[in-house]
Amino acid sequence: MSYSTVGVIFSNIHDEEIPELSKHRTMASIPFGGRYRLVDFPLSNMVNSGITTVGIVTKNNYQSLLQHLSSGKDWDLARKDGGIILLPPYSNESDKPYFSRLEALFSIKSFLEHRKEDFVVLCDCDGVLRIDLSKIVRFHDENKADITMVYHEAERISSSYSIALSPDKIGRIKSLKIDPAVNGELLPLYINIMVVRREYLIDLVENASQYGYTSFGRDILAKNVDTMRIFGYPFSGYYAGIDSLQAYFKHSMELLNGSVRGEVFGSHDVYTKVRDSAPTLYKAGATVKNSLISDGCLIEGTVENSILFRGVKVGKGSVVRNCILMQDCLIGMGVWLESVISDKGAVIRDGRHLAGCEALPYFIGKGRML
Repeated sequence: MSYSTVGVIFSNIHDEEIPELSKHRTMASIPFGGRYRLVDFPLSNMVNSGITTVGIVTKNNYQSLLQHLSSGKDWDLARKDGGIILLPPYSNESDKPYFSRLEALFSIKSFLEHRKEDFVVLCDCDGVLRIDLSKIVRFHDENKADITMVYHEAERISSSYSIALSPDKIGRIKSLKIDPAVNGELLPLYINIMVVRREYLIDLVENASQYGYTSFGRDILAKNVDTMRIFGYPFSGYYAGIDSLQAYFKHSMELLNGSVRGEVFGSHDVYTKVRDSAPTLYKAGATVKNSLISDGCLIEGTVENSILFRGVKVGKGSVVRNCILMQDCLIGMGVWLESVISDKGAVIRDGRHLAGCEALPYFIGKGRML
């Protein structure tokens, strides 16, 4: 990247949107796609775009995130200067954890002040996409923008927090609506990737603190859209917004489509923690169709249109169809599962029949036995 840029990833901002999967972990460390975590996608986008210093903003439940990121060597970020820097939820001026994005930015103000890079790329962990962030930084600089927000044309069908943008012909945002009361229409929706000059961001955070502002969207963006040079950068590739358990299930299942996999895992690598596991063992009589099976699994039954993480065991005579089974799940003999999401280490005993549907997948919590 020709522009000096530091990355910031928010690991906890969207935890409340998927309470089922974020009960024991951050949004950033939710497993996805058989062997990845959601943090791998923004982190890989940054690494592939030449960003070599990334601050990870934490808050709570981040033990699994720490174990996953470790020293950062799997992303080539184990460096003496820069690399992955874990940022605590407390600032030097407060002993209380943040509750909003703006408070989170204030808590890492000292980190931003000690950096020397010209630009900051801010990313959340609620989206799966492959994007060249260097192009956005160049767009931001060439347009002399104060803030550049990446957006994607999509239908707003969720009740979760969203920002709809109205860019003009050159990309400048003329109006901005938070939580528009529109469902089923295509809108240019902000996808939680933003570029801003580092010093400008520090000034914004300091001024917001003086005025007692708490919301970056409502108190800064919406109130100043007429006076600030806010630009929108269109993203037209594949984007999966993970804002509910249903969305998680839907977009996970989309990975079984070869064209979608090509867009997500195509020419640029998606890096993750490397684990040395034995290859999956398929016993006599096992049947597998259109599925993603990670290393270390043992398959004796039938698996169709499903995603199995590392170490899953499917017993003889069992049928697993349209399911997501996370690490070390144990499926007994004669089990029938349809549209099930099973968290890590769950045990389904012999003969159980469990089913959900695409709109309401059946969820099994971490370590549960049924």
